[in-house]
Amino acid sequence: MYNEKMNLSIRQALRAGDSPCIAFVGAGGKTTALFQLARSLPSPVIVTATTHLGAWQVEMADRHIITDSPAPLEELEHALQGVILITGKLEGDRTQPVDDRLLPWLHEYCGSHDIPLLIEADGSRQRPLKAWADHEPAVPVFADQVVQVVGLSALGKPLNDDTVHRPEIFSRLSGRAPGNTITPEAIMQVLTHPNGGLKNIPGGARRVVLLNQAETVELQSTASRMVQPLLESYDSVVIASLKDQQIFAVHESTAAVLLAAGDSSRYGKTKQLLDWHGEPFVHAVAKTALEAGCAPVVVVTGANGEAVEMAVRDLDVVILHNTAWKEGQASSIRAGLNAFRPPSPAGPLPQIQPSVSSDKNENSVVVPGRDRQRVGSAIFLLADQPQVTASVLRALMAKHAEGLHPVVAPMVMDRRANPVLFDRLTFNDLAALQGDVGGRAILHKYNVEYLPWHDDRLLLDVDTPEMYRRLISDDTL
Repeated sequence: MYNEKMNLSIRQALRAGDSPCIAFVGAGGKTTALFQLARSLPSPVIVTATTHLGAWQVEMADRHIITDSPAPLEELEHALQGVILITGKLEGDRTQPVDDRLLPWLHEYCGSHDIPLLIEADGSRQRPLKAWADHEPAVPVFADQVVQVVGLSALGKPLNDDTVHRPEIFSRLSGRAPGNTITPEAIMQVLTHPNGGLKNIPGGARRVVLLNQAETVELQSTASRMVQPLLESYDSVVIASLKDQQIFAVHESTAAVLLAAGDSSRYGKTKQLLDWHGEPFVHAVAKTALEAGCAPVVVVTGANGEAVEMAVRDLDVVILHNTAWKEGQASSIRAGLNAFRPPSPAGPLPQIQPSVSSDKNENSVVVPGRDRQRVGSAIFLLADQPQVTASVLRALMAKHAEGLHPVVAPMVMDRRANPVLFDRLTFNDLAALQGDVGGRAILHKYNVEYLPWHDDRLLLDVDTPEMYRRLISDDTL
């Protein structure tokens, strides 16, 4: 399915900054993922474990410190280099977990010195899958990201001790009897169960599923089919073969922001409500975004707000009224971002009013705080382009997933077309826009990945009645 090796590193795939605090749980490559990330981060990096590590894993670090107190690190403060593994005592063929009293100190120490802290918080006895006993996983409350690793090599094999650590618990969570074949559905059931993959994840932590061991085209295809159900519970789904150090795709939720606030002064009447095959423009565009799998779909209204809002009341969308719409398109972009972008000092936000929900649509409100961090990108749609298809939206999202490109745009007949997808790393710049400008105002700051597309209707928008007649005429050909 993914024919070429992507340039993404595991650090890029996990969106890890210079000094993250990340816990790794699950099975099927957890330690490999942790140390690959450690090697990609600025030195020094501190690695520790709230569970047992095999003695052979100690060799993956540059230095191993056995301690139950801060003293050794305080002594070495100015000499720490490379990847430093900190554990409890080495007993037999495995290390003991780090002392409970030392762990908070490590977190504070790393935070004050801008040192990455990576924590193995789960044991799996080298199985590709696992389920969790009452005391597992031992994820610290201060972890800002939790990576749930899954070994896809278990697919198609029997549910037993050879493939699953704690198979009896996995059986209960998945609804699959012991000895039955492990299916993608069984894995997804366990990953999304509150006593399964979601267990003990701190409330504010970013949740990532790393579908590892996708060494074949068939496994990559299977992993791709697991993405959308998993994104209901996780912020990101990474498809990888860590053995080959390949990241095939990083899937995250993509929001759609439908800019429908203009007063259509050039056209002469409300363009958002023009007819497109029996439905208003704005309804057609919002419905297409939903069909493509965008979430959330945000409709930003302004002029003629009440009428435009009524046209989408039956859809599962977020409706925001931008009271500053006269300031230009930038104010609507900022208003749309405010529905899912965490609060930031970068860029003032206009006044917005969440519209009152109808009985049919209780979701027409600002997305709650938990969902704000789950959006990895946003596609900006124009209300006067009802001809945009779900296919092009899905293609933009797929292209973005392959490389987490900052900007992805269709290329039609050697011209950049709409709609355009923006990665979350551009959100601060978009939120800083002012006046009657759109996303193109920041394109000079980023590499744009172009998606070849063979539908010249993407180049059309409706500014005049003549253009509307042309659009309708072209659609009937």
